[in-house]
Amino acid sequence: MREPLGELIGKIPRPTDPASRALGEMPYGLYILGSTGDGEANGMMADWVMQVSFSPRLIAVAIESDARTLANIRASQAFTLNLLPADEMALAAKFAQPYYGSKIKGRAGAAATEVHHKLEEASYRLGTTGCPILTNTLAWLECTVDAIVPVGDHSLVVGRVLDGAVLRDAEPLTTLVTGWPYSG
Repeated sequence: MREPLGELIGKIPRPTDPASRALGEMPYGLYILGSTGDGEANGMMADWVMQVSFSPRLIAVAIESDARTLANIRASQAFTLNLLPADEMALAAKFAQPYYGSKIKGRAGAAATEVHHKLEEASYRLGTTGCPILTNTLAWLECTVDAIVPVGDHSLVVGRVLDGAVLRDAEPLTTLVTGWPYSG
């Protein structure tokens, strides 16, 4: 039987070295990064995101270099960014798993061979680029790739904003609200 996501997230080890602990205190918004690959819409949780230019409108997101989403973005040259509201922690939890269970070190057996289709129970529509725009989000942006730059064990994807909207007024979901670390 699968362990509930809430219990798995609660077992995320907290960093012990001082620099990692300090990095863990940096607040980030939580986003669902949408992509499409092999005819399937995909979503992953992202939190290393920022606007990098007014004109043209550009945003940047750091993605692990071995992520399926990065492969999709390289192939399609497009992605969406969905900002989660603070009242959607349950939605965020659905995206806390990587697409391939084997990506998590130490997983064995069925958990290692599991594939997570995270959009199965999420409400979304496809944007003009074919990437998913979630309907329960605070806001969304649709982008085409302007540049992909390798940076350490991640790749920095710079996206040119094509379209976007605020769907409702709400406080954004952040790592401070969830307590979920993503630092090194």
